Amino acid sequence: MMRLPSNHVAITAPLVASDRVFPGIEIGRSTTDGRAFHLTPMLVDYRVLQSTNSVTLGGLGSGKSTSRKIQVRRGILHHGDQAVVIDSYGENKPEQAKEGEWAPLTRALGGQVVMAGEFTLNPCSPLFPADVREQLIRSLIATTEPSALTPESGHALQHALNNPKATDLSGLVDALQHPEDGRFPAAQLTDWGLRAVLALSKFTDGALRGIFDGPTAGLPDTDLPIISFDFTRLDKNSPAIPALMAAISCWVEHVWLVQSTARHRRFVIEEAWQIFLSPHTNELVQRLIKNSRKDRLSVDAVMHTLSDVGDGRAQDVVRLAEIVQIGRLAPEEAAQVGALYDLPAWAVARIPTLAPGEAVWKVGGHFVDIIQTVITEEEAVLTDTSSGRRAAQEAEYGDGQQVTEEPGEDEEEPAVRLDKDTAPTENDNGPGPDEDEWELPPNTIDTVYTGQRLDHRHQAVLQAARAGRLNEAAGLAAVGEREDITTHGINSPQATAWLVTRAEVAELSGNKDQAAHLRATVARMGNNGGTEWFERTDDTEPQWHQVSEPPAPEPASSDDGHPRARRRTWPYVAVTAALAITAAGVWQSAEDDTTREERQQKVSAYKGRSGAALSIDSVDADVVARWTRDRHSVIVELRTGFEPDARYLRIESEGKNAVSQPEEGRFAVSPELKLSVEDPHADVTVRVVIGGKNWKEGSRAPSRMVRLSPTGVAFDAETGKKLPSDL
Repeated sequence: MMRLPSNHVAITAPLVASDRVFPGIEIGRSTTDGRAFHLTPMLVDYRVLQSTNSVTLGGLGSGKSTSRKIQVRRGILHHGDQAVVIDSYGENKPEQAKEGEWAPLTRALGGQVVMAGEFTLNPCSPLFPADVREQLIRSLIATTEPSALTPESGHALQHALNNPKATDLSGLVDALQHPEDGRFPAAQLTDWGLRAVLALSKFTDGALRGIFDGPTAGLPDTDLPIISFDFTRLDKNSPAIPALMAAISCWVEHVWLVQSTARHRRFVIEEAWQIFLSPHTNELVQRLIKNSRKDRLSVDAVMHTLSDVGDGRAQDVVRLAEIVQIGRLAPEEAAQVGALYDLPAWAVARIPTLAPGEAVWKVGGHFVDIIQTVITEEEAVLTDTSSGRRAAQEAEYGDGQQVTEEPGEDEEEPAVRLDKDTAPTENDNGPGPDEDEWELPPNTIDTVYTGQRLDHRHQAVLQAARAGRLNEAAGLAAVGEREDITTHGINSPQATAWLVTRAEVAELSGNKDQAAHLRATVARMGNNGGTEWFERTDDTEPQWHQVSEPPAPEPASSDDGHPRARRRTWPYVAVTAALAITAAGVWQSAEDDTTREERQQKVSAYKGRSGAALSIDSVDADVVARWTRDRHSVIVELRTGFEPDARYLRIESEGKNAVSQPEEGRFAVSPELKLSVEDPHADVTVRVVIGGKNWKEGSRAPSRMVRLSPTGVAFDAETGKKLPSDL
């Protein structure tokens, strides 16, 4: 472990956005200055952290789930927290049936694992308020038959829910099929409710029966330290999964939170994109998020990338989180996350190169740092997700063969482990401001290892390439190479090492010619530092970088023993040509780096979303543009919420338009317009037309031209002035 004076640390560590110290459990240590990082959201001052919810993002093997489990465990042990987990990510273990990855930790903490299919949640339960019951039933219908939700079927559903028979789902279906006369005749209500009956019948008579069609039963006590709802035995594509997530969120809100006495509660949702994507299930969990601080609750959403939730309104919910933990992601994903959460450029650049267990943390509006999660041996056993892989390796190689593991696609790599003597303590806040030295974790400074060990950035590139993710590997290599060229110079050993890594990626992708060219470039550069740093001990791999130059040709003699008068010049011409080719290759590499740098700047500025808050004809509205994932089109939406005075809404651009007006007293639907774009980085200009309270049909409504930029900024197209954001 390296120790540096504090004044040296200030030089070597990147500048973080804040050095604020938070109260609560220890999570890890900063890789920038070695300080301990603590955080329990409920203990942070409201003026610093208004929302206690979090989003955890990270690619496969980045350590996101391991870090979340450790945080929940320490909160329960040190603060008496309680937790409910939706676990939909399982592992086949050799000694037992498939179960979720949270199961070992849940049992070790004295909690209960509840398998899907072994409990029923009654959506018509009187434990839920009437509006929640209706919303939950709508979410069930939407998961199986979204088109069944019409204004007519909605009225039939409301009428059936008031029927005394509607005490459970089967009774509700019966009330829909045989309604009593109300505002409309029974025959009309039956016709309107037919499609809702067909959708709900899948939960009462179809393959999804047994989960919602009965009284609430099989649920655990609410005073347990942790409850894990295990979905791993369900089909991953089953519509029951988002419906179950929605039902459990209602149970959490109206039963668990009411009866729980813990001062801090956590609701962890693995694979949270499944509940965020559906507008109906989204609304149920959104209420939990907005009331979290009042309820002493932290809603913790765990996902792989922002792409999981698409480009729509689900991202608006994800944006509500004020605690963000971002593990390793591909460069383009990193840029998208950085734009959404307004991360500094240095943090975005580091995301693709993060080691397992490292993450960029943003807490509140100002704190940003890179934190390495620390883990004890006991925690490593409880959070292990690689037992299935090890069993397969032992079956292949035998118990006596030592196997070197690499994480598989569904496995997490461990974070940095601590011995028992150095296990984190609740009150360990790191060194004080007056201490002369910081004790830094091993990966804080000098991450470029010498000798036989590779920099973890190179390991990440090679791991991605070997797993077949060649585009991701190329992107990570480009970011790492640019960093080292900027820091150490184009002829440095660190820069040379990236040529070696790129050669291996080319070899793995089947491009033998490019691999040979890159290796020849390294061999001819004569950079001993670079080649020695990348030496290998594995005799099975060719040590191509150690190939020596061919010996210079000896002077030829004439037949009479006297040297010729004229020396042969072709060896020197060949050497000169070789040097010229090498120099050209180096300059071409530098040119490519410059091109990549410019491209990265464009990617970093790209947010893929723009919005402006407007007030037209006394109506407050938001115009929002969302570029699609393929960046070939942009969707522009005009939102007025529930403004009663919005009588006429219109968006127009490039000869296309979308119009909406209220009908039969209902609020006007938000009009959407989809436009094709040739350049995804170009601005889009639209005309926004709104008719307010005094607007009459057939009359001209006030309008405004708005220019929306994919960098997140919007302008008045006529004056050029920047418009206020819709956020």
